[in-house]
Amino acid sequence: MTVLTNRHATAPSPQVEAPRSIGMTIKAYIALTKPRIIELLLITTLPVMFLAAGGLPPLWTSIAVMVFGTLSAGSANALNCYVDRDIDQKMRRTRRRPLARHQVSPRGALIFGVVLGVLSTLGLWLTTNWLAAVLSLAAILFYVLVYSMILKRRTAQNIVWGGIAGCMPVMIGWAGITERLDWAPLVLFGVVFFWTPPHTWTLAMRYKEDYAAAKVPMLPVVATERRVVLESIAYTWATVLCSLALWPVAGTTPFYAIVAAVLGAMCLWEVHRLLARLNAGKTGVDLRPMRFFHWSNAYLALLFLAVAIDPLLA
Repeated sequence: MTVLTNRHATAPSPQVEAPRSIGMTIKAYIALTKPRIIELLLITTLPVMFLAAGGLPPLWTSIAVMVFGTLSAGSANALNCYVDRDIDQKMRRTRRRPLARHQVSPRGALIFGVVLGVLSTLGLWLTTNWLAAVLSLAAILFYVLVYSMILKRRTAQNIVWGGIAGCMPVMIGWAGITERLDWAPLVLFGVVFFWTPPHTWTLAMRYKEDYAAAKVPMLPVVATERRVVLESIAYTWATVLCSLALWPVAGTTPFYAIVAAVLGAMCLWEVHRLLARLNAGKTGVDLRPMRFFHWSNAYLALLFLAVAIDPLLA
């Protein structure tokens, strides 16, 4: 914590944009939870509950998992903003976050994140079961303590292992319905695990200078573009193969298998186009890494939509 304090003391101070109303203050606290990231997490949670239930999951259980899962993700993101407030001030992509703009105090963000974490854990425990609650708490602690405070600033493999926290909603959704774990959620856990690095690295390629300025050793900062692209290809292949493994493991219908194969082929086509552009002499922005970043978002959403639809067809 001393190191963090020293960093904050020497970080450049941006123009203060303090909230002028209760409404703006509420908006700032909501922004701390990173709603767009929460949307992506929920996209992987609800479909798994359909798969676990073999059709429509119980309404109130689904609502409880989604509501308290949102609070859990919001807690992790708010606490991440607290830990990363020095980094966020130095990066163009993040300097408009509430702590970087002094719209929320560090103490306020810390308390807010902890309160959300407590509410989400107790809520899942009381409305679903202890396993879902423990998995949710583990995700928060892993994201904040392991990824944000240790891995992110120390290793280029930060997002590989740190991405485990982002895989946990799959396990939480399954546990919320079945009160146990199984091979099917583990396969989907693997899909999100392998999907995360190339998704994040292509974004980091676009904002490489930001991460370099903040001294965050993301792979595109410390490695050549060729290595980043080749590793992205390897992880994308692993993602697609893992997605196809759900067919025999969960006993899905051919519908899921066909959708997973088509989406996987399109995703592989896009990531291999990165290599083709690199081989053609393109570099930097001309590599167009954000094409793959945006497509990978669509890939995950559509794949998990197929996961939700498939049990309804059986």
